[in-house]
Amino acid sequence: MIQVSVRRLAALIVTTLLAAGCASQSSKPDAAPGKSNSGAAEKIVNKRSIERWEFLIAHKADKAYDYLSPGFKATKKREDYAKEMRDRPVEWQKVLPYSQVCDKPDVCVVNIQVDVNVKMPGVGQKVSSVGYVTETWIRSHGQWYFLPDSKKVTGRK
Repeated sequence: MIQVSVRRLAALIVTTLLAAGCASQSSKPDAAPGKSNSGAAEKIVNKRSIERWEFLIAHKADKAYDYLSPGFKATKKREDYAKEMRDRPVEWQKVLPYSQVCDKPDVCVVNIQVDVNVKMPGVGQKVSSVGYVTETWIRSHGQWYFLPDSKKVTGRK
């Protein structure tokens, strides 16, 4: 019976982490558009990804909203996004960089580790777990932004 709960927990955590997202505050462009400097891009995107997650961990989703792509922000208000993030059934605890690949001039894929606590129904206590999240970041007008639900756009799974 406990093993079934652990499997459900794992499925819940993976689903929740994959659905998570956020983004940027800086107004200074990261690099000139069209320039291919993947090493610099990887560093910038890694930094912005971690910053975004740190806002989520600190319960400041309204600030993480600034890291979202302009197109996504056009479809969702800051308040709605903040509420959606606040109502998640997980507590994000810590984020660590894992890897970044910038194989296109304006697209980077970031893999990060997120440590979480999840309150399990029927268990009565929080369960800690580690998940890995893959995020797609795009450069728009010289700035890097997180692109939620990007599988359809980039073809990556």
